[in-house]
Amino acid sequence: MKWLFAFLPLAAAAPALPTFEADNGPPPGTVKIKSVGYGGTGCPQGTVSSTILGHRDTVTLIFDEYVASIGPGIAVTEQRKNCQLNIALDYPGGFQYSILSADYRGYASIQKGVQGTLKSTYYFSGQTDQTSTAYTFEGPITQDYLKHDEADSTSVVWSPCGQAGVLNINSQVRLTSSNPAATGLLTTDSTDLKFTQVVVPGSSKWSSYNGESVYDDEYCSSSAILPSPIFRFLGQR
Repeated sequence: MKWLFAFLPLAAAAPALPTFEADNGPPPGTVKIKSVGYGGTGCPQGTVSSTILGHRDTVTLIFDEYVASIGPGIAVTEQRKNCQLNIALDYPGGFQYSILSADYRGYASIQKGVQGTLKSTYYFSGQTDQTSTAYTFEGPITQDYLKHDEADSTSVVWSPCGQAGVLNINSQVRLTSSNPAATGLLTTDSTDLKFTQVVVPGSSKWSSYNGESVYDDEYCSSSAILPSPIFRFLGQR
């Protein structure tokens, strides 16, 4: 049985997710965040505050050093920073899960001639399918931002069949410049994630399994293309 688990913003409003009746889905409250790991040039160990809240279905991440910068005297290595999140879930056997949406908040202060890029790539450990979203904007800009990625319920990357999987999210902030004298700063300050169960439309066609058996191959492979991200500036600091 395939189920979606949506990453939803905790504070910002998001489009309503579809819901569907199902008698054989995982019982409410049985899907929990087991652990959250991180690493990268934008999130060295000890620089991220990770708090799992509620019934272990919500996690808040605060980044202290997720900052890319560009300008005279700034090393090239500072122009791009990345952070990989590894999210493990506890969930009942006989089900798959997938990401549906994710939100990133941060700050951009870039001069004319500087270009900023935000990119996120989603995939499961042991799987070859992955999907990415990106947003690029041109200076001059000095604003807080919100980047919201969302996929519909028919276009997703699924966890491995018949076994638990770790969802990996590799995000990056990057700056380039056509003006050697211009400066820029681009950050990711926080990510708020919440898991919510949403059954896939027409899920009665999916084969369930017992013990170690797996889905029919016809239904076991799914890949995804996330649509263009929704991006908006929230105002100046």
